[in-house]
Amino acid sequence: MSTYVTANPTTGQTEREFPGLGDDAIAEIADRSLAAYGQWRDTSVSQRADALARTAELYEKRADELASAITTEMGKPTKEAAGEVQLAADIYRWYADHGPELLATEALDPQGADASIVQRVPIGPLVGVMPWNYPYYQVARFVAPNLLLGNTIILKHASICAASSALMAEILHDAGVPEDAYINAYANSGQIADLLADPAIRGVSLTGSDAAGAAVAQAAAENLKKSVLELGGSDPFILLDTADMARTTKIAARARLSNSGQACNSPKRFIVLDDLYDDFVRGLVEQFEAMAVGDPADPDTRMGPLSSVSARDTVAEQIDTAVKQGATLHTGGKPLDRDGAFLAPTVLTDITPDMDAYSEEIFGPVAMVYKVSSADEAVELANDVEFGLSGSVWSTDTDRAEQVADRLEVGMAYINEHGTTLPGLPFGGVKRSGYGRELGRWGLGEFVNTRLRRTSSK
Repeated sequence: MSTYVTANPTTGQTEREFPGLGDDAIAEIADRSLAAYGQWRDTSVSQRADALARTAELYEKRADELASAITTEMGKPTKEAAGEVQLAADIYRWYADHGPELLATEALDPQGADASIVQRVPIGPLVGVMPWNYPYYQVARFVAPNLLLGNTIILKHASICAASSALMAEILHDAGVPEDAYINAYANSGQIADLLADPAIRGVSLTGSDAAGAAVAQAAAENLKKSVLELGGSDPFILLDTADMARTTKIAARARLSNSGQACNSPKRFIVLDDLYDDFVRGLVEQFEAMAVGDPADPDTRMGPLSSVSARDTVAEQIDTAVKQGATLHTGGKPLDRDGAFLAPTVLTDITPDMDAYSEEIFGPVAMVYKVSSADEAVELANDVEFGLSGSVWSTDTDRAEQVADRLEVGMAYINEHGTTLPGLPFGGVKRSGYGRELGRWGLGEFVNTRLRRTSSK
């Protein structure tokens, strides 16, 4: 049995411990989820939508409590935490408002029968394996569409997110989702494999590292279960030209340092045309050095700690390795001399393909800046990694930027913005960034039985 621990990354102190799920409970929760599925799928779509609408209202009503929980658990600054709570509420509300019409029966050309129709119906109990970096948002992406469909959920959150995961379950149940239609399980990775082997479970969605995704995908495939994976990223930010370098570097710094750089779709590689390169590096370093790093509960703080001391140490080691291999360190690179998991915002340049940093994901407040001589070279560099989550192109000439963006091997390409996520837009990547899509109508298309029904007269 594992233990879920809230170790405050601001202080380094353990605040709470939660007992993990016993191995003997695996079959039980699978059976409970299956039994609840029989009831939940027969509940009308409008009633399920009403439960999601009430969930959104409760998120907003309890916003301060929800935000405070993740500030304590994983160090998210209060303003960012509040924004995440509202985004989760917006997702539940979007599916409540738009989901029912997206699930409506579709009439096809009868093609020789009296009627041919397509029905969109649920497939059964699902397992969700969620990460710590966006505790509410990433759960909402998976849970909202699937509860609307009529699937039931067993949710395994990250081990540092025990308090926030309990709050989410409480809110969903208070909103009208039956207790066993959404089960919060303090499970470990081995128990997830056992759940996927249980005949009651019909699919799994994981957001996390590519190593965790590969393990879950293998277990799902062995048991012929559907899987959706949202994994890592090494997103390119391609700068072709700018009318205001100060504004551009401010946007770049804010995008990279949001959530202390701990976002799969954060711009991690800044690819800049050579005539802009020196000014961009200079401006980015100034922005990083001016960043207010401190207690995430302080409203003046703009960047908090990393999620844990071990996460900080991993990023610091990646920086050290890059420098030893020949990268140039312009600022930062070291843990801050204070309690907790703080790391100075870091800018690296002169990274070459033979360095580890060129191909790996650095999940922290580190910007890697590359100089290129043309848009073609920028695209080649952008695509020369195994990840393909998102990317952005920045230019005053949007037509030119769109042409470059269309050549990026990513699931999401942005022009003059980066990482925008909204309830109605699809989210997901290609290559080692995973497969499947969440949000919008696409989120209703993964764990669904698109069932054909034909009626012919005798």
